[in-house]
Amino acid sequence: MTGLDWPALMKAGMGGLRLTPDQFWRLSPAELALMLGIADAPAPLCRAQLDDLLARYPDPERMNDG
Repeated sequence: MTGLDWPALMKAGMGGLRLTPDQFWRLSPAELALMLGIADAPAPLCRAQLDDLLARYPDPERMNDG
């Protein structure tokens, strides 16, 4: 037992993503999860985190060309 819900993954891959059976079975579980948007990925930055980065690493002053 792998712990994966293969019938649901097959339905999502071949039904939702419209993969052929050959394409589906050539994917690794990690690749399939990424395509389905269920991969373990870091959350996107929130506004507070972006503001913190901007404060710590400000853009250098731009020089005028004229």
